[in-house]
Amino acid sequence: MSIETLETSQASIKSTSAQFDNTSFDKAVMSTYGRYALALERGQGCRVWDTQGREYLDFVAGIATCTLGHAHPAMVEAVTRQIQKLHHVSNLYYIPEQGELAKWLVKHSCADRVFFCNSGAEANEAAIKLARKYAHTVLKIDRPIILTAQSSFHGRTLATITATAQPKYQKHFDPLVPGFHYVPYNDISAIESAIGELDEGDYGVAAILIEPLQGEGGVRPGDVSYFRKLRQICNETGVLLIFDEVQVGMGRSGKLWGYEHLGVEPDIFTSAKGLGGGIPIGAMLAKKFCDVFQAGEHASTYGGNPFVTGVALSVCETIEKENILSNVQARGEQLRAGLKQIAAKYPQLISDVRGWGLINGMELHENIELTSNDIVNAAIQEGLLLVPAGPKVVRFVPPLIVTEAEINQALAKLESAIAKLN
Repeated sequence: MSIETLETSQASIKSTSAQFDNTSFDKAVMSTYGRYALALERGQGCRVWDTQGREYLDFVAGIATCTLGHAHPAMVEAVTRQIQKLHHVSNLYYIPEQGELAKWLVKHSCADRVFFCNSGAEANEAAIKLARKYAHTVLKIDRPIILTAQSSFHGRTLATITATAQPKYQKHFDPLVPGFHYVPYNDISAIESAIGELDEGDYGVAAILIEPLQGEGGVRPGDVSYFRKLRQICNETGVLLIFDEVQVGMGRSGKLWGYEHLGVEPDIFTSAKGLGGGIPIGAMLAKKFCDVFQAGEHASTYGGNPFVTGVALSVCETIEKENILSNVQARGEQLRAGLKQIAAKYPQLISDVRGWGLINGMELHENIELTSNDIVNAAIQEGLLLVPAGPKVVRFVPPLIVTEAEINQALAKLESAIAKLN
C-alpha cells in the first residue's frame, strides 16, 4: 500500500462521535489509569486526532512503542497480509514467522536464542525465571538473589513490581516475591558490597537485572564505566548480567540496542514496546550458555504467534531498510539541542536535559511547585502530547520516523506551553 493511498484512506475516516462519553467509559472500565481528558481515534505518521477532530503531534508514541508511527504502510501491509493468512495456532507447532523474527534478532544482537511472549513484564518474568533456574542448576545456589537498581521499572506483575525498586508501585501488593535486593543506580561500590554481603550460607547473588537507561526512573542513562565494571564483576563471579531493554531497545536510543552505548554485552536481555511497533509482543533473548530452559518449564499461549511475529518482522526489516537509526540519531541531537535552548531561557524552571536518541528527559527543579504533569497538560492545549517520567521529568519519545520539521514544531509548542505556565 502506498503512502498516498493510505493518506486518502485516513482522510476518509470521520469522527465516531460529536462528544465522547467519558462518564459511561469510567463506569465500565476499571480506574487503574489516571487518564488525560482526551479521546484519540486515529493517527497518521507522528500525528493523532481526537474524537473532536483536533490534531496533536504525538511525542508519546504509545509510551515509546509506536516505532514507525501510526498507520505506517509497511505495518498496514503486514497486518493485512498476515491476518488473511494465519493469525494464531499456539506453540504446539513450528511457526515460520516466529523463526524468521528470531533469526533476525539473533543476527542483529549478541543473543543466540529467543523466547517470545506478549509484553515487557512477561519478558522480564521469563528472564527472572531463567536466572533462578541457572542459579539452582549451574551456580548451585539454593536461595538465589537478583540485584536491581533503585528508581528502576520492570513491569506490573508481582515479580516485576518486586524487581521494580520504587515503593509507589509496590504499595498494598505485599507480600512481595522474595529474592530481590536493591542498590543505587550507577554506583559500583553498592554492587560490590551487596555481592559480598549476600553471598552467605544458602543465599547467593544469581543475577543483576538493570536498565541501560532508566526510563520511568527519570530518563537517566547508565555510566559507561559503571556498566563495564558490572560486566567485569559478572565475568569474575559467574553472576548473570541481565539488561531490561524494553524501553530503550529496537532503535530508540539511536542504536538498535541500548547496551551498544555502553560497550558491554549482557548475558540476557529483554525487549517489547518498540519490537512490534504497537502490536503486543515481548521477547527474552539469551546467550546459549545460560539457556537452561527445557520443554514445559516456561510457555506463553499467545507468545510468538504468526500474527505478531509477522508484523514485528516487518518493523525490524523497515528499520533496517529505511536506515531509521540515522534519523533517530539526527533528530535526537536536534531535539536535545532545542530543549537545552528552552532550558537556557527558563533556568528557574528547568534543571537538566538528557537522553539517548529519541528517548529524552527534561527535568524540572525540585524546589518549584511546577510538576511534569503540569507541563504535559499545558502541552496538550498546544496540540503536543508528552508523557511524565516521574513527578519532575517530562519525557519525549516520538516515533522513530519523526522529521526535522516535526521536531521544530514540537519545540515551538513546548515553549509556548512553558511560557503560558511561567
